[in-house]
Amino acid sequence: MSRQGLILRYAGFAVLATLANLGVQRLVLMGGDSGAAFALAVAVGTLAGLVVKYALDKRWIFFDDASGLRAHGRKFTLYTIMGIVTTAIFWGTETAFWLIWHSDQMREAGAVIGLIVGYVIKYNLDRRFVFTDARLGAPS
Repeated sequence: MSRQGLILRYAGFAVLATLANLGVQRLVLMGGDSGAAFALAVAVGTLAGLVVKYALDKRWIFFDDASGLRAHGRKFTLYTIMGIVTTAIFWGTETAFWLIWHSDQMREAGAVIGLIVGYVIKYNLDRRFVFTDARLGAPS
């Protein structure tokens, strides 16, 4: 796969994971707009985005064909660990926008900015530490 194709695919998957994340956040926030509801929305949305992104990245970005609970468990754990720093960037940016503007539109703008920065960093971490035995860019 060409570098441009890989970047477009990765960006598309980031968009899908972002939509899953923000969609779940909106669902949770329909139940209230308190600080606790906001924290729950961010956490549950992040988990939804993480699962979607892992499944897509594993198969279509890193062409990792490892299977079984042990392989998935190890890789998903590493994938999640690599995401801790990038999640902090996402949460921090989203929260800062919320605290400054107190608007759902600006909260989501902050989330998108944080996710873009985080995904660029995450790709590089995953390539180096998680999918080390995968065939990066190889056709399926």
